[in-house]
Amino acid sequence: MADAAEIQGSSASPARRRLRRAGALLAGAPLLAGLLQLTAAEPADAAPADSVSVALDSLTPSAPTEDDTLTVSGSVINNGRQSVTGAHVGLRVGPLLNTRSAIDGIAQHPDDLRGGAGDELGGKYTQKFSKLIPGVAEHFSISVPVDELNLGKDGVYSFGVSVSGKTSARPWDQMLGIERTFLPWQSSEADTKSRTTVMWPLISAVHMTARTGAGERQTPVFQDDELAKEIAPGGRLAQMMDLGRDLDVTWVIDPDLLAAVDAMANGYQVQQPDGTSKAGSRENQDVAKQWLAGLQKAVADKEVVALPFADPDLASLAHTGTSVTGSLSHLKDATDVAALTVKTVLHVTPTTDFAWPVDGAVDPSIIKVATSAGADRVIARSDSLQEAAGLPYTPSAARPIGGGTTAVVADAPMSTAFEGDLTKADTSTLAVQQFLAQSLEANVQKDEQRSFVVAPQRTPTASQAQAMATAVKALQDGNWSQPETLTGAANAKPDPDATTRIPSTSAYPSSLRKQELPRSAFEQIADTQDKLDNFQVILTDQSRVVTPFGRAINRGMSTSWRGQAAKADGFRTDVLSYLDNLGGQVKLIDKSETKLSGRSATIPVTVQNNLVQPVGHLYLRLSSTQPTRLKIAGKAYDEQPVEVSGGHSQSVKFTTSANANGRATVLAQLYTEDGQEYGDPVSFDVKVTEVTPTVMLVIGGGVLLLVLAGFRMYTQRKRAAARQAEEEGPDGAETDSGDESGNPDDAGDRLPKESGSPAGAAGPDQPGDPAPDTAPESIDPSGTGERVDR
Repeated sequence: MADAAEIQGSSASPARRRLRRAGALLAGAPLLAGLLQLTAAEPADAAPADSVSVALDSLTPSAPTEDDTLTVSGSVINNGRQSVTGAHVGLRVGPLLNTRSAIDGIAQHPDDLRGGAGDELGGKYTQKFSKLIPGVAEHFSISVPVDELNLGKDGVYSFGVSVSGKTSARPWDQMLGIERTFLPWQSSEADTKSRTTVMWPLISAVHMTARTGAGERQTPVFQDDELAKEIAPGGRLAQMMDLGRDLDVTWVIDPDLLAAVDAMANGYQVQQPDGTSKAGSRENQDVAKQWLAGLQKAVADKEVVALPFADPDLASLAHTGTSVTGSLSHLKDATDVAALTVKTVLHVTPTTDFAWPVDGAVDPSIIKVATSAGADRVIARSDSLQEAAGLPYTPSAARPIGGGTTAVVADAPMSTAFEGDLTKADTSTLAVQQFLAQSLEANVQKDEQRSFVVAPQRTPTASQAQAMATAVKALQDGNWSQPETLTGAANAKPDPDATTRIPSTSAYPSSLRKQELPRSAFEQIADTQDKLDNFQVILTDQSRVVTPFGRAINRGMSTSWRGQAAKADGFRTDVLSYLDNLGGQVKLIDKSETKLSGRSATIPVTVQNNLVQPVGHLYLRLSSTQPTRLKIAGKAYDEQPVEVSGGHSQSVKFTTSANANGRATVLAQLYTEDGQEYGDPVSFDVKVTEVTPTVMLVIGGGVLLLVLAGFRMYTQRKRAAARQAEEEGPDGAETDSGDESGNPDDAGDRLPKESGSPAGAAGPDQPGDPAPDTAPESIDPSGTGERVDR
């Protein structure tokens, strides 16, 4: 009843109220204590992953053996707002990794605190720091004998470098940061060693234009001077050459690079923004000579694979180029010239049996194009030619895919290990360890010898090349792999369980397809080839044009243009424009209206050649658009062969005949021997004016009047002389002025010069008589501009 009364709102006594409050506090105490305990006991893994970062700058040796001492060095930096006290850096050996996918997982998140870090070695194999101040890097270096790591079975172990300490917010020892990597462990020589082929690519961007300087040497013109920087000491290609010299690798070379460096060594020019060009420096010529000399030594006794000239984009050809007539012929040309270029420059005979699509991505159309020029081995990659589910190991690289073609499948994890920014020592070290881990893990998967191929990115940066060289050196010094040539890998016995199914065209990566050359690029290339074919037939030395433009066409479809669509289009446009300019140096000179004052006449037409070399194999056709009024050599048109020396003009004369007075239009056009029009036509008007009988009567009357006037003047002078003689008388002079013949008038039978009759006044021309040939017109020379040596 008391409780009922209280519920109904009756007042409770003060003592009762105090008792209730105390009971409520006692009941809530366990809950509050639990909350405090949860807060205090929050696990260290809940700390922000970036509170303290660890950078692993070096791990040597990369693949230790039993008697080695492992040295790990790097730095730690406190990224938080509070200082870390009682900090120390320690080494952690994690579990043995049994799959290649486990390696990939750790490589993707090396600083994840929640991953399996393994136990810390502790003791003297740590480095302590009293305080880690926010934003200040602290360096560490720890060395430990390998036998202290307690490594067991051969294989790949997870390996980490961690930093632990306390903060004011968390005043207990906790792991605040970690960098995880891999420790390949092959204690002694493996019973079965895998064979590993490492492709060492020497490929660069396009540097040479189609332009050449005047003179017999045809000095090549470069787009810029960037190639000189790449081959100079410390440059990307200089380091690739130096690093590769000491490695057992297969050199994969773009012959265009060799041609460019060789041209630079013998003197070159650099194109300027205003369209002119200037001579390259003597210093750069010396650098080119030194690089070539070093490369010749580096590739001696090594396998050299020559890609088609300028490394054409096979996927672009397959997906868009084949729809444009003639595109595949350029791939054949690029393949044919590749071996000759390498042999000429490096004095070694390369193999041209291999085709290398971008990133090893293939589909049926790419395979078809890649093998169309004679290559019967296509370098693919395992992330394109993927294995069927359930195969527990990595098969050998060689895969027969039908038609006598072998797909040489590069290992994707090893091939892509050195992509990205490797300028920092930390990222470079992780890449090296990941590569070695993948190699060892692939080897231990099966007790049968297999062949693996590493096909890295086409143009590694200097830092990527350094990391690659470090990894390859460690691999070749290791206990589980031995080097092999690319040809050896292609000839190795294929695994019967490995997939040979080429992925469909729809499976081709969209990211790669977006970077392909468009159809318009191949149409522009075809246009250039058509104009080159038309131009070269008139030249006496075709090689001076065919060679530079043929190689420029190859460069226009280079793989190096991927991701640079605007620049690629500019290059192809410049090639076509320059070819048009050269072709325009052989042309017809414009003519003004020509007047014919008779029934027939000769009309000259002038052909100008501003090229240095002579031209021929041309015909000039002169056509009358009104043959009823004006005929050319008695018909509607006439044509004559044309040969013009370099830097000269030649007039070609055509006989014409007029049937009526008036104006007729004449068209002049050059043709090649095969009947193709060459250059622009020139049209001009011919005005015919016949001499009529009325005009002749007027002219005859005028001549008669002149004769009568002259006779009158002669008579008047004779009479005046007679009067003068009579006035002088017999003592003054002889009265008889005749000569010995007795003819007194003979002495004066000459008209005075003042009254002489003009030549041709003996009789007027009759209507219809042939008029004299019209004189050749005065032809002003066209502006020479910059003469191009062709």
